[in-house]
Amino acid sequence: MTPRLKIGLTVLAIVATGVAGSLGWLGYQSFQTGFSAKAEPTAIEVAMARYVRHLAIPYAQRNAPNPVPTSPEVLVEGLKHFADHCATCHANDGSGDTPIGRNVYPKAPDLRKADTQSLSDGELFFVIHNGIRFTGMPAWGKGKPEEDRDSWTLVHFIRRLPKLTPDELDEMKRYNPKTEKERAQEAAFERFLSGEEVGPIEPPHKH
Repeated sequence: MTPRLKIGLTVLAIVATGVAGSLGWLGYQSFQTGFSAKAEPTAIEVAMARYVRHLAIPYAQRNAPNPVPTSPEVLVEGLKHFADHCATCHANDGSGDTPIGRNVYPKAPDLRKADTQSLSDGELFFVIHNGIRFTGMPAWGKGKPEEDRDSWTLVHFIRRLPKLTPDELDEMKRYNPKTEKERAQEAAFERFLSGEEVGPIEPPHKH
């Protein structure tokens, strides 16, 4: 056995030991917490998941520039789309502080923080368009990536999240999905305004 081969086998053994140790630790943590979505991922899980996500995005996609030019109109478009499609899990401000965001596994990330903001436009687009397996993040993209203007528009708005104004947050409430109760209240209120006799109702909240 040549010295070079010995060194190669030694390095391989060290890497294999490290991988086995990491998997063993993750298995132990999983055994301790079971399959509960309430558990917090360990720092090792988070680091490994981010690294695997990075590797899973093709190099060309990671470096793809945003083909949609930014403008006030595009940001308004992104605001409406985010409020209607994304805020249920991520909250209007991107914090992830919603009933769903807090209770999926892993928890919905705070999109305002560096872990998300440091991603390239191409990486953000890939996550929105394709989703992430084994998480609560669905694939929103329709058709071919080059035809998915909505996801590229959302990339621009995600960059805006750390600097949202109170007026923008208030505006987003108008586009949040309505609950069944709110829809029923609106329908009852419309019947009342048209002269129909209905039971006691609460005026619908302004969205």
